[in-house]
Amino acid sequence: MTTATAPLSPETSRSHLQESLFAWLEPETTPKPVTRPEPAPIPEQKTTPPPEPPATETQAPDLSHVWVVAAEIEVTPKIASVADYRGSFKASEGQRVDALEVYCKGCRRPYDEVKGTDCAAKIDNTHLIGGDQTKRAKRKVPTPPANARIIPGGTINRRGIGAYMSGVSRPKR
Repeated sequence: MTTATAPLSPETSRSHLQESLFAWLEPETTPKPVTRPEPAPIPEQKTTPPPEPPATETQAPDLSHVWVVAAEIEVTPKIASVADYRGSFKASEGQRVDALEVYCKGCRRPYDEVKGTDCAAKIDNTHLIGGDQTKRAKRKVPTPPANARIIPGGTINRRGIGAYMSGVSRPKR
């Protein structure tokens, strides 16, 4: 059994579907006039307007410390398991807490050393990375033992799709 195919006319082809999809791109044929109501006349002011507030001065940034306490709390075994799993727990009311250390959350320095001064972390974080990196000593390369023999190996591709396929960023199968 054979079927005959005839060329499709534009009315029956799919082109009419495409036309309806992009009809919104064509401009409207007759633009509608926009009528705007006239604004009401502004009445004359007989009083002087209030003076403008003075320009706000730039406020100094808050450089105060945020104090935290490292604490030691005695808990029951049930609360200990919850604290281990969640990383937090609820203490009972009236429970005594022993403070091990009081320090600033930002600069991580003890209360005794920095009380009354600005927080160094809010000024500059170089104290957390060991000071100025340009003056820091380079890492020392370990020297191999006297009887060791160094065998040069091949290069390892650690970038791109080749690294992924070769098992650098995922385990080999």
